[in-house]
Amino acid sequence: MINCIPKETFNFFKSLEVNNNKEWFAEHKNEFKTIQTQVKVFYAAIKEALNEHDEVDAFKLFRIYRDLRFSKNKTPYKTHFGGSFNRKKPKLRGSYYLRISPNNQSFIACGFWEPNKEDLFRIRKELELDAYEFREIITNKAFKNVWGSLQGDELKSAPRGFNKTHPAIDLIRKKQFIFIKPYTDKEVLNVSFLEDINNAFGLIRPYFDYMSDVLTTNLNGESIL
Repeated sequence: MINCIPKETFNFFKSLEVNNNKEWFAEHKNEFKTIQTQVKVFYAAIKEALNEHDEVDAFKLFRIYRDLRFSKNKTPYKTHFGGSFNRKKPKLRGSYYLRISPNNQSFIACGFWEPNKEDLFRIRKELELDAYEFREIITNKAFKNVWGSLQGDELKSAPRGFNKTHPAIDLIRKKQFIFIKPYTDKEVLNVSFLEDINNAFGLIRPYFDYMSDVLTTNLNGESIL
């Protein structure tokens, strides 16, 4: 089991950044495949570690090929690895993400990137009713030391049907509920990287437990499963 990212990963992506074309990639595809196989084993090791304290049913390592249909950037390849780890639905909500990217652009992330309109409305209604527990979780000292502050896109004002002067409007207007932890290249290549990821993911559990409870119940606390 590989418990670290191969150092060749960053060298390959740095070369790809300045040679992002089909001809260069075709010449180096075998090199990429070797690195990809090793990295996929690392992601599998994260999934195994996660399942010691959570229930993750699958992980997905995303393809290197970029979707060019709606992008002004027409370079054909991503210059990073990205992969997600999905918690077992419907009871458990939220997902984990790891991005491996050169030039100190790697990070892990947790939360809710694109909640559907029903889930988003349910979260907002819960925060409108009482945001105390949510704030207590995300301002916990140990939590903030690792994950920092809540991130994600938000509305400029209140969503329709919500009071713009509500004391929790800073949370209610959020469209995403994400936490991100960055890593340097040196940290990614360190043998302790896997352990550090797993420890950080473990600290997110109170947040996931809260959101899972909200998204599997109605405002009366009754299960909708």
